[in-house]
Amino acid sequence: MDKGLFAGLDVSTQSCKIVVVNTEAEEVIYVDSVIYDLDLPKYETQNGVVQGLDPGVSESDPQMWVDAIHKTFTRLKTSDIPQEKIRSISVSGQQHGLVALDDKGNLTRLRSKLWNDFSTAEECKILTDRVGGQTAMIHEVGNSQRTGYTAPKILHMYRHKREIYQKSTTFFVVHNYINWFLTGGKEDGVRVMEPGDTSGMALWNPRTGKWSDKVIEAIDPELRDKLPPVKPSDQSIGRISSTLTERYGFSPDCTVDAGSGDNMYGAIGTGNVRPGIVSVSLGTSGTAFSFMEEPFTDPTGEIASYCDSTGHYLPLLCVSNLANGYNQILTLYGLTHEKFNQIVRKTKPGNSGKLLIPWYSGERTPDLPHAAPVYFGFGLEDFTEEILCRAVLEGHVLSLYDGFRRMSLDTEEIRLTGGLSQSQAWCQTIANVFEAETVPVEGEGAALGAALHAAWVWLKENGKPHSIQDVVAPFVVLDEKRRKKPETEHIAVYRAMKQLFHALSLRLRGQKGENPFSLRIDLTSLA
Repeated sequence: MDKGLFAGLDVSTQSCKIVVVNTEAEEVIYVDSVIYDLDLPKYETQNGVVQGLDPGVSESDPQMWVDAIHKTFTRLKTSDIPQEKIRSISVSGQQHGLVALDDKGNLTRLRSKLWNDFSTAEECKILTDRVGGQTAMIHEVGNSQRTGYTAPKILHMYRHKREIYQKSTTFFVVHNYINWFLTGGKEDGVRVMEPGDTSGMALWNPRTGKWSDKVIEAIDPELRDKLPPVKPSDQSIGRISSTLTERYGFSPDCTVDAGSGDNMYGAIGTGNVRPGIVSVSLGTSGTAFSFMEEPFTDPTGEIASYCDSTGHYLPLLCVSNLANGYNQILTLYGLTHEKFNQIVRKTKPGNSGKLLIPWYSGERTPDLPHAAPVYFGFGLEDFTEEILCRAVLEGHVLSLYDGFRRMSLDTEEIRLTGGLSQSQAWCQTIANVFEAETVPVEGEGAALGAALHAAWVWLKENGKPHSIQDVVAPFVVLDEKRRKKPETEHIAVYRAMKQLFHALSLRLRGQKGENPFSLRIDLTSLA
């Protein structure tokens, strides 16, 4: 592959990470991160979020992200990386956050509502009703309206901060704002969007590739003028600004490519660029997503319908509760990760019919903002360390699977990222429940994906096109020592558990389903 250095920036909720790759040597040569809470204390954030706001409100100052990039570039300049040889930069951004600018490039609202802001439930309902109901909404934008998405954030501003809304001439999601800064900001920064991150706004239809007139008019007919043009994901949008070139030593020929959302670049960073591969991210929340060549729309809206960053599609499941329940039980019993694994090994799959619905703090999939956890099949004597540990493990994995099953994918392999991917118990249980091989992916996730995307676009634009698979393959390192295959002796038990979990989930939501008590009897006979 052609000699060159390429950089990826991941501007996430809690940190800003940079990865630099050398495509000739086929290796990652530089990794660094700025943790907002620690490295930028003047913003007084916790986990990257401003404190002291109303319940359900989650916001950050966009200037904090810019300061983090300056700090990142300063460290890069003092390293032994020849930044003048970086040919292109690409930005991964936390999805759905709303950044508003006026015509001069000033922030009209000094804080950005983030993906985990839940203060717009009323706006979601208003938009859905105005468009004609959920089925009509999904037809318009491929998704239902959820508090995490950008459209209800815009309506919230229109309803509650009308003066700020009127002053705003550009609405960005996070990575578009960073692109604008990199290409010149207030001087001549480029104001564009791309299909991947834009498809997560619930304003733009990934199937048709167009803004929804009905949703725009349900907010404000003049909104269309505030939305930048949507350009292809596989193109550069400009060059890095002369200010940043002079300050940090980048080449004036260094391009900035379209960038995308963190999920889109997480897919690239795990090699999820062809059918059959599923990426599962195991963090506080959990996601599962897969490459598709045709758009996927879930008629219930529970599976997000996104474009990816290569001209294809990326349906995505997100559950709000994953590592939170696990971390709580570690704290409750004073356990290490290894001690948890040892305890789980003492118990049997199926937990003798004791099942946890782990909706600890509401849930995104299914869409239940006021949900609470449910313990099913527990007797008074069953709330022990061993039983609860297995219930937490199986409950969270079953919850993830129950949403994932709507995609109806032929899964060849599941690639795991996030802290819990290092746990033997989690890897094996996911393999058993999903009935597919699982393997953790080493590396830097979305930031790596951004750097590889930058290389892919630059090569194409300079007459040296490579497939995205060829660009990605040398950099995706699978942890083969932790690869897990489904344990055939437990498949029947887990199929019964999946059936029971689904029946309980339906009943708790007031929907028709199989009898959970009968299903539990069937499960206990197997377990």
